[in-house]
Amino acid sequence: MPEMPEVQAHAERLTDQFAGRVLTQFRPITFTALKTALPAPDDAYGSELRRVGRRGKYLLLEFEPVVFAVHLMQGGRLLVDEKQSAKPRGGQARFVFDDGPALLLTEQGSERRAGVWALPADDALTMAPLDVLGPEADTITPHELVERFEIKNQRLHGFLRDQRSIAGLGRRLANEVCWRATLSPFSMTGTLGLDGAEQVVAGIRAAIEEGLEYERGRADMSSSKDRPGNVHHNAGQACPVCGDRIRAVEYSSYTVEYCPTCQT
Repeated sequence: MPEMPEVQAHAERLTDQFAGRVLTQFRPITFTALKTALPAPDDAYGSELRRVGRRGKYLLLEFEPVVFAVHLMQGGRLLVDEKQSAKPRGGQARFVFDDGPALLLTEQGSERRAGVWALPADDALTMAPLDVLGPEADTITPHELVERFEIKNQRLHGFLRDQRSIAGLGRRLANEVCWRATLSPFSMTGTLGLDGAEQVVAGIRAAIEEGLEYERGRADMSSSKDRPGNVHHNAGQACPVCGDRIRAVEYSSYTVEYCPTCQT
């Protein structure tokens, strides 16, 4: 699933390409694409796109008086759509502008979890699905993080993946942050204190900076296998710091990868 670096860099690219364009139509291609009933998407027709922003892992297409929140989930992409074919492969929804290409939300596979929420611009951040998101991962401070740690004592890896605790990270960055922080992914957040929070914040910022540098050098959003990493997807390989073998613990929907020497 695209995480904060991928979504942020893509928002910047789309802002460069589409800011100032006037929306003429929003067309759901599948009945599951639009997740809200009010406000109506056509309330934004005739309005210029101010920018494409981000909240957590959501892309925010900011019009007046409607903001469209787009979540890509695992297989979704928001693509520049030059052809605007009637039946695009994997097409979920299309944003059509007064001239030039459209924006096409696609999702490959059969899950159909990617979607669009039309929200009133003035209240978008305080309404579902954005209202439950925790602080942004790239701006949270160690003191804020300690407060979050104390709300629920849980494993660090699970905490980092929980969008209600901290927004923008996922499976890959949870592995990378724990490694950079030299903390076990199985550490309990209630035991980490301020020192642990400072290590985690430093790890978050370093991992995000690495991801952003890579994504901003691309013309499109990367695929999971291409994203930089020191431990993620590297089970069995040597740790870049100590040379020990990267270990993995597999769960049904994700894998925890870590260095047993550096982190435990």
